[in-house]
Amino acid sequence: MQISLNFKNIDSSDSLKSHVQEKFDRLDKMLDNSANAHIVLSVEKLCNIVEINLNCNKMKIYAKEESDNNMYAAIDILSDKVKLQIKKNREKQRRHLAGDKQSIRKNDIELEPLDSIDG
Repeated sequence: MQISLNFKNIDSSDSLKSHVQEKFDRLDKMLDNSANAHIVLSVEKLCNIVEINLNCNKMKIYAKEESDNNMYAAIDILSDKVKLQIKKNREKQRRHLAGDKQSIRKNDIELEPLDSIDG
């Protein structure tokens, strides 16, 4: 995963960069192809904000997290949100490709008694 970091109203530090790299490298294993992530770390008044734009093939994910505590907590929560979105998207693709055959079978079973009554 290629990660680009931007810092707004905050000094860039190696510890923040390494923390972001560590968290989002774990998510890279969940993706089928290489991805590009654009992450913005910013501070507004007392609020720490982390935003991500993740692009991987046809999947595009945007997430934002705000934390009053510290930047590390916001990064952790954001990585969990993105992880859930990736899982949701992969499950949605699997269902689409599988055709959800169980629901088709249920509909056929329900229609059979109605056809025999008419005939």
